[in-house]
Amino acid sequence: MRTPVIAGNWKLFKTIGEATGMVNELKPLVAGTSGVEIVVAPVFTALNRVAEALSGSNVSLAAQDCYWEEEGAFTGEVAPKLLVDAGCSHVIIGHSERRQYFGETDDTVNKKAKAAIAAGLTAIVCVGETLAEREADKTFTVIEAQLKGGLAGFTAAMLAQTIIAYEPVWAIGTGKTASDDQAQEVHAFIRNLLATMFGQSVADDIRILYGGSVKPDNVKGLMSQNDIDGALVGGASLKADSFAAIANFAV
Repeated sequence: MRTPVIAGNWKLFKTIGEATGMVNELKPLVAGTSGVEIVVAPVFTALNRVAEALSGSNVSLAAQDCYWEEEGAFTGEVAPKLLVDAGCSHVIIGHSERRQYFGETDDTVNKKAKAAIAAGLTAIVCVGETLAEREADKTFTVIEAQLKGGLAGFTAAMLAQTIIAYEPVWAIGTGKTASDDQAQEVHAFIRNLLATMFGQSVADDIRILYGGSVKPDNVKGLMSQNDIDGALVGGASLKADSFAAIANFAV
């Protein structure tokens, strides 16, 4: 059985005070939640304080990005070992907004994921198609290219420290959500592709999350699908009650 993962990507929201206040509100709402990994991803500046606030809880900490070098003349970048030092156990890599606005490519995703895993982090590697790509019937072509590029050179051991997040770009922040069947179709494609790349047992073990306007009222349908192992939540993760409701989908 794959343990579900519910991860909240806070994007560019919340000051340090707001972030710590949020997790202090969240902790009692999910303290009794079992059989689910819960992760929150605040902005860089709040990571260490949020890590302190989460100490002793069942909520883990992720960063929203990283760089692939350990140190050097790379102004503005943050190395994986620094994320570990700040208290992170996870890092999101290759989010569609990084690809769309900041020049992220499959090659940089690959470098970042390898560096994150080498530092001991779990890499949440994102893939997904745009609306134009879906309408042009290129969904599977795009996903395959992103997976093969992003996971190039990976071993089975590295995959064990990897979570895949499928996030159709057309469903992020738009209020549109892929139907349960649409999401399952792509998740099954991803798992089958991973089986051809790394073997069936590796593919059977890896968690594949759905991201794209996940809310308390649609999470149960998504989570009922065979190949959907959790959610990468955006807007609904910014409020403790809605995020807790998603994390408690099985209740």
